[in-house]
Amino acid sequence: MLRESPPVTSQRTPLGRAHPGFRGRIDAIDATGNASGLSSEELERRLIELGFVEGASVEILHEGAIGRDPIAVRVDSATVALRRREAMAVLVV
Repeated sequence: MLRESPPVTSQRTPLGRAHPGFRGRIDAIDATGNASGLSSEELERRLIELGFVEGASVEILHEGAIGRDPIAVRVDSATVALRRREAMAVLVV
């Protein structure tokens, strides 16, 4: 008897919750309620300038030893250091 595999669902999660080795795609940027000290518009603009755009592939390469901050993220072909509180605005699948 063959078992049916469970349906694949794409669950959005903030990039700031991911661990080293995580690979995914950017689904959206949602900087509302961010704790970075920047306005949501400013944080969103800065993330987009760094290459955090919808559809871009992301991979977490490394995290800091103290408090797991900052994280090194590969966005398409660029490597960027980012604070986790700012990475919380990047929703990935």
